[in-house]
Amino acid sequence: MDPTSIPEPSEWTQAASDTTDYLDYLAQNVSLGAWAAFARVFMPRFVEVEGCVLWDRVYDPGNFRDWHERLQGDSRAIEATLNQFRLWLYVDIPEDAASEAGAAALAEQICVSWRHCLREAFPDRTFEVTASNSEDGPVVRFVTAR
Repeated sequence: MDPTSIPEPSEWTQAASDTTDYLDYLAQNVSLGAWAAFARVFMPRFVEVEGCVLWDRVYDPGNFRDWHERLQGDSRAIEATLNQFRLWLYVDIPEDAASEAGAAALAEQICVSWRHCLREAFPDRTFEVTASNSEDGPVVRFVTAR
C-alpha cells in the first residue's frame, strides 16, 4: 500500500517539499496517543471464550452470552458476528475513487497484520481473516478455520 496514492497525504507531501514522505506527514499530523492507538489496531489483542477467539475490543460478557444463545453456541457464527472491524465507522473516507481504493488497501493491510497476530497468539489454530467492501465501506473479519 502506497500512502501517497491517497489524496490527503499525497497533497501534503507534494506541498511540503520534494524530500518529504509518509513518515514526515505522520510526524506533523499525528500525536503519540494516535500512534499508540494505530499500533493497537494493527496489533490487536484477543480473548478466548467458550471455544471462540474474539477481538478483545468486541468482547463483552453479556453481549457474548446473548449471541451464544441466539446462535445456539455455533462458535464460527459467533466469531463471524462479533469479529468485525467496520473501518468506515472509524475512518472518514472521502467519496472519491482514490480514497475508496486507499481504504480498501488499508483494510487488506490490517488483515495481514491480524493474521500474524492471531498466528502468534494461537499457534495451534488456523484463521480466516478477510477484508470485504460493504455498501458503507471496508470491513475486516476473522473466524477460526474449522
